Amino acid sequence: MVLAYDGTDYRGWQIQPDSRTVQGVLRDAARRLAPDARVTGASRTDAGVHALRQVVSLTLSGRRAPGVVLRALNATLPRDVRVREAREAPPGFDARRAALGKRYAYLIDNGAIPDPFLARYAWHLPGALDVGAMRRALAPLRGRRDFGAFCAAPGRAKDPMCRVRALHVVRRRDRIAVLVSADRFLHHMARNLVGSAVAVGRGAREPDWLRAVLDSRDRRLAGATAPAHGLTLVRVLYPR
Repeated sequence: MVLAYDGTDYRGWQIQPDSRTVQGVLRDAARRLAPDARVTGASRTDAGVHALRQVVSLTLSGRRAPGVVLRALNATLPRDVRVREAREAPPGFDARRAALGKRYAYLIDNGAIPDPFLARYAWHLPGALDVGAMRRALAPLRGRRDFGAFCAAPGRAKDPMCRVRALHVVRRRDRIAVLVSADRFLHHMARNLVGSAVAVGRGAREPDWLRAVLDSRDRRLAGATAPAHGLTLVRVLYPR
């Protein structure tokens, strides 16, 4: 299934005790169809992070038409979570294990006055931001690299190697989007990359600083973590 959600009012994707999570509300809705329903997501998005196309494996006892499942779930789910597509998967398909990578977008509202329609989905950053400098800073980070310096906690990642396939900064008037696609992401990696790029865009750091941070493998040298609400999971990538 393909799922879209506004992550504002959730403690992330993964089920946690005494917390409202996206996986939790989806599982509860699915168990109205089958008490033994199991739900697995391709990406364990953090608290406050959104998704346009999260991919989910839903296992139900018995056979049901995908359209019936889609309509039944959407009739039960809260308004900020929606099943966009549903189809029968091959036997043994696992949304997380089968994924080849993920694509995220981080949105910045660079207007002097915050846009109320973007308040839940964009980081409001008024003032000058040099997009060209941000692009130059991020360019050397493409390819297979050790991204330990951009992990939430030093030593948390058992394997800090990630292959960043695409990294772009796009500006449309007062809107700036940082687009990043990789085979895998460390905890807070996308948000730490954005926070560090913003430090360059504001002139607090030179563009070549970001490559030095990468090479250091030291989280303490990187920029601040960008707020969660600006980040959206855009797509999960699978073999064709």
